[in-house]
Amino acid sequence: MKTAQQLLAEKAIDSILSVSPQASVYQALQVLAEKNIGALLVMEEERLVGIFSERDYARKVILLGKTSAGTPVSEIMTRKLLCVPPAATIDECMAIMSEKRIRHLPVVDGEKVLGVLSIGDLVREKIDEQKFTIAQLEHYIHS
Repeated sequence: MKTAQQLLAEKAIDSILSVSPQASVYQALQVLAEKNIGALLVMEEERLVGIFSERDYARKVILLGKTSAGTPVSEIMTRKLLCVPPAATIDECMAIMSEKRIRHLPVVDGEKVLGVLSIGDLVREKIDEQKFTIAQLEHYIHS
């Protein structure tokens, strides 16, 4: 079974997408739309301080009558983060995401952010694992 670090390596992402806590919610939404993603890490320099997601926007801006342009990300970001180490298995990551009802999971090595796994990343990996197992069983049965 693959680890979080192995799955991140397969994603082949050159840089970690993030915004600063001072960025406006509107600016963060522009990045989400441009990159077609559902969440951004909130970083101060190299330090992870939060995560901003579409869910944060829906629940903490629109429903509370705030404006996207006038609200800084720091005001609505999720501060209490769940992170995993690089050695965490895909199953461990899925269990955390299911139990805590989250869709994005930062992978950190000490203080260094390596990347983010989404629920979609994990589901794709599990499907690939199952396809491989099925192919192996079919090969075994037919040989």
